[in-house]
Amino acid sequence: MSLDTPRVDSRTVAEFEEALRGDLLRSGDEEYDEVRTVWNAMIDRRLEMIVRCTGTADVVSAVEFAVDNDLPISVKAGGHNIAGRAVADGCLMVDLSKMNSVRVDPDAKTARVEPGVVLNELDHETQAFGLATPVGYNSTTGVAGLTLGGGWGWLSRKYGTTVDNLVSADVVTAEGELVHASEEENEDLFWGVRGGGGNFGIVTSFEFALHEVGPEVLSGPIVHPFEDTETVLKEHRELAADAPKDAAVWFVIRHAPPMPFIPEEWHGEKVIILAAFYAGEMTDGEDVLQPWRDIGDPIADAVGPHPYAGWQQAFDALGSEGARNYWKSHNFEQITDGMIETFVEYGRTIPSEETEIACAQLGGAVNEVPVEATAYPHRDAEFVMNLHTRWEDPEQDEECIAWARDMHEAMAPHATGGVYANFVPEEVGDQQAAYRENYDRMVEVKTKWDPENVFRLNHNVEPNR
Repeated sequence: MSLDTPRVDSRTVAEFEEALRGDLLRSGDEEYDEVRTVWNAMIDRRLEMIVRCTGTADVVSAVEFAVDNDLPISVKAGGHNIAGRAVADGCLMVDLSKMNSVRVDPDAKTARVEPGVVLNELDHETQAFGLATPVGYNSTTGVAGLTLGGGWGWLSRKYGTTVDNLVSADVVTAEGELVHASEEENEDLFWGVRGGGGNFGIVTSFEFALHEVGPEVLSGPIVHPFEDTETVLKEHRELAADAPKDAAVWFVIRHAPPMPFIPEEWHGEKVIILAAFYAGEMTDGEDVLQPWRDIGDPIADAVGPHPYAGWQQAFDALGSEGARNYWKSHNFEQITDGMIETFVEYGRTIPSEETEIACAQLGGAVNEVPVEATAYPHRDAEFVMNLHTRWEDPEQDEECIAWARDMHEAMAPHATGGVYANFVPEEVGDQQAAYRENYDRMVEVKTKWDPENVFRLNHNVEPNR
């Protein structure tokens, strides 16, 4: 059947549309192409229809309609997933982007967050009260996808992953029922949504625990010439091993972007950047971060007091939507000499000016949680490498993807064998690596809550049948 041929008769569709509070879009409608566009420009798929939900009732109606009419379901919140799982040819998309309210309870230090919220919107609301919860490092990322995959960022060494701070969730199941999941209610489902992706249902509300953060934090980039990478990484390795949980120092190897803290003569030249962050008292942070600032002879050092919300958005321009992207990722327990040699080797051959080799420092509170406590299993990772391979010209696809895969393979002997589900670029594959020791339990939860695999357009775990 052609994608332009309707799969559901027009009368049935009209009745469905009439029952919605939100909008129903089909090919040819004014907003159809805009809504089906996602962050990664390599993704171009045509949906049967799009339900622009304005509330939980629309989500329930959409799930029931899709099941009754044998339409696959995709779910779009922020649309930031690297594999483009928010869209699929011939499916019904449940678009949650209009469900974007945040309700903060400053006394209880909690926030109730709808699934269409992106990170900068959450930070905007929580920082009004000097509060925050650990989320990702690109502020245009959707809260929903980030959380369902596990979620981590600058605050994670001190406060854990995003799902470690999830108090409860409201979930629309494959049967079109709205259920509440927490440690006290539907505990198995609550376990599953904390890192198991969209396998178990559509979350229409997240409740997060908040912590006192900011409004200013000590943070900033320290930029070195690429030729100093080996020295910088060996000293960084030693400092990171003894770092307190308040401190997180990540590094990036890339061509220097035209950002104001980098001298103009270095724009476009290869550099290694240490991105430093301290979650505690500013004066303590100055002492803790100083050894990183003393490494070598940096080109630029912009460490200082910055608004927390501003730091969360500091690198957004380097990951804006509309470019072609392909990622490969590994988790590591330590940085070895062999890894440093590989970072230098592949840093020399970065295939585009927008590509970067990024490595986050985790550990701390993330690894204090037992593996079996949440579906997110990666409690042994001290460092996470993500190859942010990014380019504009489709003719570079083969070159850029090959470079990422080659470096990923070269790093494999040093890695744990696990991979963060949100960083997997392919539509299928790597489920065992993403869910590791928790995979069999995820199958059990999937079999209970979605035995027909209604929610399969995700990093899918198949139920037992």
